[in-house]
Amino acid sequence: MVNRDQEYVEFVAAASGALRRTAYLVCGDWHRADDVVQDALCKLYRSWAKIDRDGNPLAYARRTVVNAALDSGRRPWRREVPTVDLPTDQLWDADPATGHAERDEVLAALTRLAPRQRACVVLRYYEDLSIEQTAQILGCSEGTVKSQTARGLETLRNVIDRAARLV
Repeated sequence: MVNRDQEYVEFVAAASGALRRTAYLVCGDWHRADDVVQDALCKLYRSWAKIDRDGNPLAYARRTVVNAALDSGRRPWRREVPTVDLPTDQLWDADPATGHAERDEVLAALTRLAPRQRACVVLRYYEDLSIEQTAQILGCSEGTVKSQTARGLETLRNVIDRAARLV
């Protein structure tokens, strides 16, 4: 007898290509289609025990994909239209290499942090988690998250300022 998780894995392996094509046809963008299929497969997994696998699970999965694609199109950020006119007071450097250099500098500075500080900074500012969520993940108090984050940010500032003075 095959367990439910194995059935789910086999179903996903067999159906993901078709589901991705369906999502693309609904939303018109391959990257968005990948996101839609991922969301739909997560929802499908949560309901997998209730789905009649002797019936037509692919039909249920397609409906889930279509609904997810439509829901994603309703999100406000999907309705934003890029503008041709750039603001006159640009906040970024026109040279894309500068952005990469700054990213590399921040990544290098992160390696200088203590592991707990680095975890706090990454979870809070890269993963955009709350203090409570970060504390739960790290298994520590909220006060520890606050202090480790503050110390980590201070260390980052010092490392980056030191590097800027050397240049």
